[in-house]
Amino acid sequence: MQEQEPYRPIYHENSNFQEKITLVHSGDDYFLRAKDLISKALIEIHLQMYIFEIDDTGIEIINALKEAALRNVKIFMLLDGYGSYSFPNSIIKELLRLGINIRFFSPFLSGNNIYIGRRLHHKIIVFDGTVALVGGINISNHYKGKAMKTPWLDYAIQIESYETAKQLEQLCQNIYFKQKRTQRIKFLSVPYFDNGTTVRILQNDWLKRNNEIAKAYVKSIQKAQKEILIVGCYFLPGRRLTKVLKKAARRGVKIKLILSGISDIPMMKRATCHLYCSFLRNNIELYEWNVSVLHGKVALVDTKWATIGSFNLNHLSSYGSIETNVEIESKLFAKTLESDLKNVISKCEKITPETIRQKSNTFIRMANWFSYQFVRTTLKIMTYLPYNRFMNKFREEN
Repeated sequence: MQEQEPYRPIYHENSNFQEKITLVHSGDDYFLRAKDLISKALIEIHLQMYIFEIDDTGIEIINALKEAALRNVKIFMLLDGYGSYSFPNSIIKELLRLGINIRFFSPFLSGNNIYIGRRLHHKIIVFDGTVALVGGINISNHYKGKAMKTPWLDYAIQIESYETAKQLEQLCQNIYFKQKRTQRIKFLSVPYFDNGTTVRILQNDWLKRNNEIAKAYVKSIQKAQKEILIVGCYFLPGRRLTKVLKKAARRGVKIKLILSGISDIPMMKRATCHLYCSFLRNNIELYEWNVSVLHGKVALVDTKWATIGSFNLNHLSSYGSIETNVEIESKLFAKTLESDLKNVISKCEKITPETIRQKSNTFIRMANWFSYQFVRTTLKIMTYLPYNRFMNKFREEN
């Protein structure tokens, strides 16, 4: 990553408010922004998070939310029942006493329902319907880092826009209050910024027949003419995306994939390694980030189209989770992101046929193949088995 300037607080309620978007990194960059914006919220905060851990980082955010509640700011927290399974009951009771609204999406154990696949994978915080943080960063020490430990590599976007932030607020409200359960949200239009930048909120929720993020990836790759940069943790793309990537490479598009050298799920990394030779045969460049765990979900096409959010390029994000990404069309923002990603590449290990030969043997290749088959099968089981009951209800309501 590029060396970051110290975060300077952004006050968003004055009359000189200007719409803009900012690339945000994991570490202090994200969490200083989050705490500052919580401290300045006047009306309402919506926080939707897959993982919210009560460690040092989580406690800092909880304390900031408590202070906001004491200022009579309305707060709505929606946490995933699986990702935030360890969230303590004692903290929940304390937040409720302060008037903070908190509930869990799809509790992991809920009577006759066991939600295995469908998850709320959001990482969204919206402040007063004016400013929003959206990306792949959860609330945890892993993403903030410590004095002697580098934070996981991840990204978010800070959006300062009445229209876009209000759309995100409406999205959060719909999910929190279980509104429009069977309808696609149609109000997410493309707002225009003064500098020509366009921003669009993209969603993926297969249960509601909504796959905007997956379609945007495919469409952008198909239209690519020069270069594609993708940061992919848990990278296990389906056949369609793999096919369009290889087609783009064959027509001369330069493709660089930044993948996990260190993973919090080792078997997923092995499964991804099984695809390396196939990608290399199609002239797709591979780079492994070994400085810390890679958790980012970012794409940049032709230095003009970008997407950042919670969506992983694998089966579970495509078909099993509720995901939100931001799509940005802006040459100015794209240049900033390109510079950052190329700086990341400069610190990565490039994977070549020679490095694969040096690091692998028959046992490793077999382990990678087994991991690939096991992970793909497991993701499909996790995605589809719980839907028997849900899909019956879904069909009845339609």
